Amino acid sequence: MMKGLKNWRLFSLLAVLTVFLAGCGQEELSTLLPAGQVGRDQFNLLLLSSAIMLLVILVVVAIYLVALVRFRRSKLGEDHIPEQVEGSHKLELVWTIIPILLILLLAVPTVYYTYKLGDVAAMGAVDEDGNAENLVVDVTAKLYWWEFEYPDLGIVTAQELVVPMDEKVYFNLIAADVKHSFWIPAVGGKLDTNVENVNKFYLTFEKNSKDLKDAGGVFYGKCAELCGPSHALMDFKVKTMPRAEFDRWVTAMQATADNQVVANPDGQALFQQSCIGCHAVSGVGETGAQGPNLATFGDRNRVAGFMDHTKEDLIEWIKHPQQYKPGNKMPDFDGQFSDSELDAIAEYLMGLSIE
Repeated sequence: MMKGLKNWRLFSLLAVLTVFLAGCGQEELSTLLPAGQVGRDQFNLLLLSSAIMLLVILVVVAIYLVALVRFRRSKLGEDHIPEQVEGSHKLELVWTIIPILLILLLAVPTVYYTYKLGDVAAMGAVDEDGNAENLVVDVTAKLYWWEFEYPDLGIVTAQELVVPMDEKVYFNLIAADVKHSFWIPAVGGKLDTNVENVNKFYLTFEKNSKDLKDAGGVFYGKCAELCGPSHALMDFKVKTMPRAEFDRWVTAMQATADNQVVANPDGQALFQQSCIGCHAVSGVGETGAQGPNLATFGDRNRVAGFMDHTKEDLIEWIKHPQQYKPGNKMPDFDGQFSDSELDAIAEYLMGLSIE
């Protein structure tokens, strides 16, 4: 009976470990599969610190086992009294110098990468014509969604960050309400977004997100600071692409100010009457809207950051946003629209596309 119970406990432990380790292979979400230089630098620090800790554990366990075997009572007898040693200068030097060396081995690269990854001196660099040499994105974290402004390009997105590959992308991070934390696990981070000050850093993106077919062609970003009841649902998506493709995306976004395809005119009219006060449908503008910018809503792969991107789920979200994401600032619209009106609004929003 006891043997069967022990086997069951072992099986349960292995099953739990399998569940946890299953998340280590998701390219869109795993820090163990870095998709950029910043992520690799941070991963190398993780390997270094883990190796040092493992070395210390192995040495301590080895000393413990030697003492356990060599000085066991069955070998030396019940009446054996070990040699009484008051102190050893050599041993004291060893266990003082070795920890110092291990700390230096960890501290030096940590300090180096801290300053390297925090170097944003090139953020404001301009060429001879006064044009920005590097892409800068202003990130505003809100309850419970993300706004991305490209100040040098004059465009704004929400819930989806779009960036070019193989170059540094600089970020200004701030929060609109409470403290959040900006994190793209597979690429690098994380860094707090505060209400009272702007944090700055950069990331590099070296893998095309289109290759992540199982994840819908996007990397996943997270809020890494407990910020309220829907903290776990405060996701955003990251699309990475070659620079030429990114330039075409910018042009298409800038064109949404004057040229936008309308999938359902009735839905557009209802949206203009009820939703336009909080949600913009043009990619051209500035930050500060009450709700997310919906200019490219039809191109997204999630509703509200986590629901399936279908008309049915969109209608459910419009009717019961507080049920699906408690604490967000969108009111429930259940009963304010008929089924046909909700269907028209959803069709209009699903048609907002630039691809």
